[in-house]
Amino acid sequence: MWELRHRGAAARPGGEAASPPREGEAAGGDHETESTSDKETDIDDRYGDLDSRTDSDIPEIPPSLDRTPEILKKALSGLSSRWKNWWIRGILTLTMISLFFLIIYMGSFMLMLLVLSIQVKCFHEIITIGYRVYHSYDLPWFRTLSWYFLLCVNYFFYGETVADYFATFVQREEQLQFLIRYHRFISFALYLAGFCMFVLSLVKKHYRLQFYMFAWTHVTLLITVTQSHLVIQNLFEGMIWFLVPISSVICNDITAYIFGFFFGRTPLIKLSPKKTWEGFIGGFFSTVIFGFIAAYVLSKYQYFVCPVEYRSDVNSFVTECEPSELFQLQSYSLPPFLKAVLRRETVSMYPFQIHSIALSTFASLIGPFGGFFASGFKRAFKIKDFANTIPGHGGIMDRFDCQYLMATFVHVYITSFIRGPNPSKVLQQLLVLQPEQQLNIYKTLKTHLTEKGILQPTLKV
Repeated sequence: MWELRHRGAAARPGGEAASPPREGEAAGGDHETESTSDKETDIDDRYGDLDSRTDSDIPEIPPSLDRTPEILKKALSGLSSRWKNWWIRGILTLTMISLFFLIIYMGSFMLMLLVLSIQVKCFHEIITIGYRVYHSYDLPWFRTLSWYFLLCVNYFFYGETVADYFATFVQREEQLQFLIRYHRFISFALYLAGFCMFVLSLVKKHYRLQFYMFAWTHVTLLITVTQSHLVIQNLFEGMIWFLVPISSVICNDITAYIFGFFFGRTPLIKLSPKKTWEGFIGGFFSTVIFGFIAAYVLSKYQYFVCPVEYRSDVNSFVTECEPSELFQLQSYSLPPFLKAVLRRETVSMYPFQIHSIALSTFASLIGPFGGFFASGFKRAFKIKDFANTIPGHGGIMDRFDCQYLMATFVHVYITSFIRGPNPSKVLQQLLVLQPEQQLNIYKTLKTHLTEKGILQPTLKV
């Protein structure tokens, strides 16, 4: 036994000798202590110098595989790489737009599933980059905890959505009532369990790197889950608040690429050498015009302008309403210089078209900075694309880097300039209250309306 102890001491940094056993310690306890010490020694030797590594020591991620279909490769084999990429991007873009139109036709619920699927895929792409970069370090539980935190955050956000928009449905289901009532406590408990698992997974002399990856996961959650939740919140306000911003970003991306491809000469930003001022300016004007026209077309249909509501009697989402003033034609006086050009005193248009100018302006001037941010991220880790999911385009995150920034702006814009009291949402909240509380609100509201002269006072016999 003493011989084993001396061997263990020789293996320790500095050659520290193991302390003799305390009185009353059993031989089995000594052996367990020695085994634990030996394991700690191995971990120290393995991870001892990791925190001293610099960014230049980060291994390069191997280039993504080319997933272009063979039929396209053969058809475009005679073209230069520049034109080959043009055709691949164009064909795949038209395919994605066609699929997007199909999902719009299938309704709001399918759009929500699409947003959730994109969120999960974007999270997977970013987390995979972190795992590939630090895979040689064998971080314990990194991927498992990352996906666990994704489930926790989604449970919290979508539980809040269910409580807000499906109150009448929840009221009928006893199990759901319990989950909704204690939703925040359950969400906190789930997150706390993940937090404790992370602390227990910490490895000696490897703490800093593990906290880097803990922060990596949480920033990824902030970018993907929070923004996708805002996208769905915008969708509930009316499909038009979902379609116009998203299509404006898509239009800006396409037209900026076209203008840059054919006319681009002046570099725009060092983070993206292929971006040009010509593409940026051409994309801006094209996007504003597109947003204005799209807003005019979509404002005509209740399917796009009505808030998305869940009807428990038909067990489905419905988009039926009397369109608000925002989506009713109004007459506007033209400025003097336009009167002379158009030879008209007034013009009729939907108020939402004015708001569409603000949305499309943001999509074309500020939205691209989401792409520049993503370009900086990719350069930091020496990769061309987040993934190779879509041939010619890269990963899903490469296509939605600007959309997340746009979603936040639209949500802020709606809450700041558009949204007023929502009677249907107030009614749903009232139906959840206890009968006594509902009766008190009824009496208070009746007294208030009587005092304002809207209701006639009840005659007392």
